[in-house]
Amino acid sequence: MSKRANLAAALQTATRGGGEPAVPVVSATSATVTPIGSRVPSRVGKKTVAAHFDPAVSKQLKLLGVERDSSTQALLKEAINDLFTKYGKPPIA
Repeated sequence: MSKRANLAAALQTATRGGGEPAVPVVSATSATVTPIGSRVPSRVGKKTVAAHFDPAVSKQLKLLGVERDSSTQALLKEAINDLFTKYGKPPIA
């Protein structure tokens, strides 16, 4: 019986820049393989803002996006800018 590969060792090798990453990541928007640690150009200099909601919130947000022919990110950007405006802050999202 062969021994399984050590996942922790593979991840350490990948993060140290030791050649090709042991585990490639498949991008959700394309069928190309993206090495671990690389970033999509549109996300460089950006930070993730996340929260946990009931599954019904996710479903309703996706439906609203379909109805308005808009992405979830665009809808959230609009909502965050509305929140900033409500509290007297500049809409910078």
